[in-house]
This record gives sequence, C-alpha cells and structure tokens, in this order.
Amino acid sequence: MEPSTAPTKAQAQAPEEGQRLAKLVAARVPCSRREAEQYITEGWVRVDGQLADAPQMRVSENQRVTIDPKARLQPPVSATYLIHKPAGILATTELLNPAQRLKDDPSGIRPNKTHQIGLQMLLALPRPASGLCVFSQDARVLRKLTEDAAFIEQELIAEVRGQIAPDGLARLCHGLQRFGRPLPPAKVSWQSETRLRFAVKSIAPDAIEWMCAQVGLELQALRRIRIGRIAMGALPVGQWRYLPAGERF
Repeated sequence: MEPSTAPTKAQAQAPEEGQRLAKLVAARVPCSRREAEQYITEGWVRVDGQLADAPQMRVSENQRVTIDPKARLQPPVSATYLIHKPAGILATTELLNPAQRLKDDPSGIRPNKTHQIGLQMLLALPRPASGLCVFSQDARVLRKLTEDAAFIEQELIAEVRGQIAPDGLARLCHGLQRFGRPLPPAKVSWQSETRLRFAVKSIAPDAIEWMCAQVGLELQALRRIRIGRIAMGALPVGQWRYLPAGERF
C-alpha cells in the first residue's frame, strides 16, 4: 500500500508563518484594515526593498516592511482608461501596461491594482483601425457608452483612395441603406484629397469601410480621434491615460 499524502491533523491545524501584510501596515500607520490594503495596492509599501501590492501576502519577523513617509491615500476611484490603440491588433487590457502610461497623465490618479477589476471595453474598434479606445469599471461611464451610445458622436478620420461617385459625399452624409435600413445621418467632409472626416452617431466604426465602398472609395486606414466630448489629443500610439474626474463623455 502506498503511503498517504493527506496532511495529518496537526499539519492541517498548523498556523501559517508570519502575518498578513495588511494587518501589519494597519498597526504601523495606524489605520483601518481597508485603508491598509489601499496603502499596499497603491504602491506605498515595500517588503525587503521590493514593492508589495498583495495585501494578503504574509511577512515574517525577519522581513523589513517600510511605508513611504509621503504616503497619502487618494479618494476611492472607479477607473476609466483612455488608450490609443495601434492598428492591426484588438484592444485588450494587456495594453494597459504601467510602462505605457502617458508620462504627463493630467489625471493625477495613482495606479491601483483594483482599477483593473471588472474592466469592460466600450465602443470597440475593428482590428485594422487605430485610435481612441475606452476601458472602464465606472458604472456611470458604462451606462453612458452602452445605454446612451446611440446619442454619443464619434469622430473618425478615414484614409481613402479611388474616385468618389459624383453624389458620393451627399450619400455618405445621408442616403445609404445597409441591411435594408437607412443609415442614420452622418457629417462627412474632406480633410484633404485622400482623407475624410466622419462624425457619426449610431454608426459603428466597422461600417465605415462599407460606406466608403458604396461611393467608389477604398478604405486604407481608419483612426478614431474623439468619443463624445473626449478627444484623443496628443496621446501617442500604444499609450494610455486615466480619465480625470472632471471629464465627461
């Protein structure tokens, strides 16, 4: 008979070594356990010189725990991320790498592990397109960009080639039917000989290529530069920033 690998009763009841980091921080500050967890997840605590972001980790008496003397807790934030998605990839939370945060992010928000819990991508862009994308855990933003999405104007720049039909611009603005139904009115104008600006409501970005084809144009590239009142501005490709509390879509 093979020896049992099940833990003995004594092993099962043996206490875990050390104490939870959050408990130790709460005693050191002093503060509540919840505030201690926030100190940790906001990056104010180090264990043996290494940044610690897991409140549940256990530390022994021999380990050195330090709390930044400049530590100040920020008000709880429901985070919304604005990212400049590169062309050719899908927007995922993997793009929210701390190293890719805009250096001069005007939000003043300190990163926190909890900011990426329950994130949802809103108003998705097609894989070939680039431009402004939104991830949020904020219930107000989620509602605005889902339930009220039909009323939110999106601005996109389309690089095209080909010869537009004589009435093409007018048809892009109002006159195309897709899937047997007329498309909502759009504001479309030339920015240059090869560049069109689209300002649309209730028209998904993935319909722009089809719209261009209906008037004799071939879409070469598509970039979203604004959603509602939020513009991408000078946000570099691949970088992200937080949506400040005072900005609204």
